[in-house]
Amino acid sequence: MGIWLELGIFGLVFVFAFWQMHDVRKAQEKTRQQRAQEKAQQEAQTREPLDK
Repeated sequence: MGIWLELGIFGLVFVFAFWQMHDVRKAQEKTRQQRAQEKAQQEAQTREPLDK
């Protein structure tokens, strides 16, 4: 009986770890997109005076 309790707890910890990894990857992708957008805006601002 005790082994099943330990395996259940281990399984829950394992699932929680995968859930956290999923959240971290989503946050990293959001950060990448935000940085790319900021970089594109900066490039657009530096090009703007040259066009005028």
